[in-house]
Amino acid sequence: FRNRKTGIQHPSCQLYRQKEMRLPDKHTHQLIDRLTQSRLSFALYRLPWTDECYLILQHSDEVVQLQDIKELNGQKGFVLSPFQQTEEHPIVVIRPDVTAYDWEEITQALSSIENEEELLNNKPLSSTPVTTLNETERYDRYYAAFRRFMEPLKEKKFKKLVLSRPAFSPIDESFSPLETFVKACNDYPRMMIYLCHTPVTGTWLGSTPEIILSGSSQSWKTVALAGTLPIVDGVEPAEWSDKNKEEQAIVAEYIRKIIKKHGAKMTEKGPYTARAGQLVHLKTDFLFQLKETGFLGNLLKELHPTPAICGLPKEEAYQFILSNEGYDRRYYSGMVGWLDPKGQTDLYVNLRCMEIRSTEVKLYAGGGILPSSEVRSEWEETTQKMKTMKNIL
Repeated sequence: FRNRKTGIQHPSCQLYRQKEMRLPDKHTHQLIDRLTQSRLSFALYRLPWTDECYLILQHSDEVVQLQDIKELNGQKGFVLSPFQQTEEHPIVVIRPDVTAYDWEEITQALSSIENEEELLNNKPLSSTPVTTLNETERYDRYYAAFRRFMEPLKEKKFKKLVLSRPAFSPIDESFSPLETFVKACNDYPRMMIYLCHTPVTGTWLGSTPEIILSGSSQSWKTVALAGTLPIVDGVEPAEWSDKNKEEQAIVAEYIRKIIKKHGAKMTEKGPYTARAGQLVHLKTDFLFQLKETGFLGNLLKELHPTPAICGLPKEEAYQFILSNEGYDRRYYSGMVGWLDPKGQTDLYVNLRCMEIRSTEVKLYAGGGILPSSEVRSEWEETTQKMKTMKNIL
């Protein structure tokens, strides 16, 4: 239902019942898990409504590191970009020395590195102790940050701010990154699923519903995704609150202005209700044309961070979050996916993700804060979003 070469999705894909993705043979399974502790850089990813995954593998251990999104102009490879580019957390691009599609091709491709033991030597994953804070203490920290965010909102210095938080879940020696990736693929057919490892970034796994830029040639797409409600007993909510509608409208208007500046022949679809796991969001699709694809980095520089993960005014909200959120988002709410200015590009906002460490995984989630927001409902929204990742552990 999606052409693997062009990435074009068949119109009837919404009716498609996805077949279950199975794990590869035991040897390939173990080799991929070993790669998450190696000096090599690789990514596995599966696009929405598809049945097989891609492998992107770089032979050398010198991954491309960039300090500005504009430097993505002309780059080709798998991208993992942080919320804030720093020397410690650069944009990385995994060069496609090896590319493969489906487990048969992937197994064959990996056979070329099996004997390169010096590249597969285990390197301990970064780790910090599992948080000792109880639920009340975690909530108190979030509440303090929420109050810091509400003050300038009520003073009308910002139209919107996004407040996020981390959480930890322990894992043991039996934890398999690949098995978790496959479970995410089967549980969340509507989302882009990825498993990415580099020596610079560590190992990340995510299940994200939000395109930041997708397309090829002259035909391109981005989305405005905001507003969140849980699905209760399998039933999607019928009504959206004014707060959710306002949040989505803010994001859509921002993206609309950028596309009018860079693209042509823009059309919109939405807002409509879109499901993502056990949550639904308000979504607007923007379809447009680009005459020149050699400067995708310039467009991405303006799109990221969108108000959906930052706020408005953009630059002021971005700086406020860095100073007041109280922790480092690292690669959460950055960008992730395949970039090819001469072919198909599929880049997503890095939401619903986890950072895999040696004894625990670090989960991330956030939500849009408006002057009308209530702390308990915002806390519950982040809890529901974290369940997307917790449910596959």
